[in-house]
Amino acid sequence: MFIYGIIFLRFSIGLIFVWFGFLKPFGISPAQELVTNTVYWFDDKVSFVKFLGWWEVVIGITMCIKPLIRISIFLLFLQMPGTFLPLVLLPEICFTNFPFGLTLEGQYIIKNLIIISAGLVIGGTVNKSTNYKLIE
Repeated sequence: MFIYGIIFLRFSIGLIFVWFGFLKPFGISPAQELVTNTVYWFDDKVSFVKFLGWWEVVIGITMCIKPLIRISIFLLFLQMPGTFLPLVLLPEICFTNFPFGLTLEGQYIIKNLIIISAGLVIGGTVNKSTNYKLIE
């Protein structure tokens, strides 16, 4: 059963990244404003958001193709630190009452901890010599 859980996790994360990533290049992402406000140092914020969206689509697709999982994990862990930037750069948008009063945007960011954890689990299955025995 464990191996089916890993496969389902890979495809779930892949679908989420393709879905959310695909919205960004077309300007229909709910995170569009949050991203553009966070990357204030880019002159062409719209192009950056499009690039980020296609980056996420690539993460999602490579997550679903077993020989490309290493690429997916690498791209995922390059991206993840940036997803937490609004917590530092835009705390007024992320918190109603620091540190526990999260806004919807703050919750959207904090949920990335689950994605990081899933990436670690999936990455841990890439090596063929991995033993899938559960710790008792």
